[in-house]
Amino acid sequence: MTQQIKSVGVIGLGTMGAGIVEVFVKAGIPVVAVDGTKELAQRGKGFLTGSLDRQIKRGKLDEAGRDEIVSRATFSDRLSDLADVDLVIEAVPERLEIKTSIFTELDGIVRPDAVLATNTSSLSITQIAAATEHPERVIGMHFFNPAPVLALVEVITTILVDQKLVEAVRDLAVTLGKKPVVVGDRAGFVANALLITYLARAIRTYETGHVRREDLDDAARIGIGFPMGPLTLSDLIGLDVVKEVCDVLYDATKEPSAAPPALLQQMVAAGRLGRKTGHGFYQYEKAGSGAVVDAPEPVSAPKGASQVAVIGEGAVADELVRVLDEGGVQALAYGSSSDELPESVDLAFLVGSGLTDCACGPEGLCRRGVRVARGRRGLVRGSRRGTVGGHRGRRARRGRRVPRGREHRAGRAPGRRPTARSHQGRSGRRDRAVG
Repeated sequence: MTQQIKSVGVIGLGTMGAGIVEVFVKAGIPVVAVDGTKELAQRGKGFLTGSLDRQIKRGKLDEAGRDEIVSRATFSDRLSDLADVDLVIEAVPERLEIKTSIFTELDGIVRPDAVLATNTSSLSITQIAAATEHPERVIGMHFFNPAPVLALVEVITTILVDQKLVEAVRDLAVTLGKKPVVVGDRAGFVANALLITYLARAIRTYETGHVRREDLDDAARIGIGFPMGPLTLSDLIGLDVVKEVCDVLYDATKEPSAAPPALLQQMVAAGRLGRKTGHGFYQYEKAGSGAVVDAPEPVSAPKGASQVAVIGEGAVADELVRVLDEGGVQALAYGSSSDELPESVDLAFLVGSGLTDCACGPEGLCRRGVRVARGRRGLVRGSRRGTVGGHRGRRARRGRRVPRGREHRAGRAPGRRPTARSHQGRSGRRDRAVG
């Protein structure tokens, strides 16, 4: 079995296959790149040169460097041109019958010590290996799209593979600048078993019509911290690929969460596959482009509140005033009454249990227009409504504004700490939510 891999063949020159070619030729390893027709092979070459041209525009590469990188790849429409390579990586569509047919044909073409790898994202490596004469040399080498950018490579083992080969492929991934993880053969392996069910759930959420696509993506990107939202990521991966992996996961597990959502199936049937076709959940400038052309007009950020009233007593109210002051917001502290709110107040916070029967209108809007935010034990946040007014609770002590910084609250002597009774409502709990 080949221990040192000095030449590589790649079968299938779509977005993923061309990306794998780029990874190897940029690492200085010559590649024989093969697709079913001369036209498809030249299209794959176009994907490679297009990617390198974008790097030139960003100043990461010059034209001489591009030409040298491209010269390391030979493009062909014949599998027989792979006869002398050390490693073959298959990157054709996720159809088991297509992959097994290719691997069976390779048995009669490549050297006996050549390594056969599949880039499948979810299919059984064991089934593919079992279709060959030498299953011990078949392994999974799963790159992630876009292959030149993403560092993770899953090295997938089977019960048939030579363990020395596993180490050789892992070392190769490290040489390429990737971060390999070695995993066993199961549906979806590791990354896709986690990722695809998340994408499917996000698509189901979107198809209910309860959230805009941009808001859904922002929730994942900003709220969870992912680099991109699930709909954007699905378009990048390819909706056909997402559906195919959903099918494999569902067939293997029968878990409803893994089944392809109805909207995903309809989009694939309609040929809207994401960036590769120029239209998916978003519409793009052209096929293969990442420039969205149907994005909504940007909305300017609303002006933040400059003066805030904190209505209530206790440690939470005091802490909220302190945090607002430190954040550059003028905070006015009140006891249990807000009858004397000045016209400049943008937002009122209700904290504590002294206003259990407050007279708020819908969505926390008081009768006279001030936007109200309520809290329990932690700090609370609200948004500016743009109008001003006042707020009153039935049990509030009226007419007693208590400015921040004075030593006493309504009905309390200077220097005394508030008692439990001053914070308790009818339930006997402190700092209970109000309204």
